[in-house]
Amino acid sequence: MILNIIIGYALFKGRKTVSELDKELEAIRQKKLMELKRILKRKEQAKREEKREDPREILNRFFIGRAWEVLNAAKAQYPQVARYVEDTLVKLIMEGRIKNKISGEELYGLFRRLGVRVRLKTRIKILEHGRVKSLEEKIREQTS
Repeated sequence: MILNIIIGYALFKGRKTVSELDKELEAIRQKKLMELKRILKRKEQAKREEKREDPREILNRFFIGRAWEVLNAAKAQYPQVARYVEDTLVKLIMEGRIKNKISGEELYGLFRRLGVRVRLKTRIKILEHGRVKSLEEKIREQTS
């Protein structure tokens, strides 16, 4: 209806033929289509740039405590599983589904729930008389 009014007004005012108006409308459509394509291309490029962000930087914003130690140990022991967990965490963070910080204990628990037993290097140190001793040294002193 509005198109008919516009065409009627254009015919009356400019004394143009219907075929000339059709050409103008087609030119306007093409111009609008090109503009929409440019906008879509910019949005896609922005998404690609967002994805290019280093996964380690993304995880670094969310990992606290011993989380990196757990992930690196998992990578050394179970590279495929650790890569999958890392990629999934990055994806969930990017989607906004993970908002809280991830501690080493939580990450370790995640691997355990997945059935992956990540072995961490554990050291027990004792502070005695202002000197730090390993558990081995402490036991040796007591047995001698």
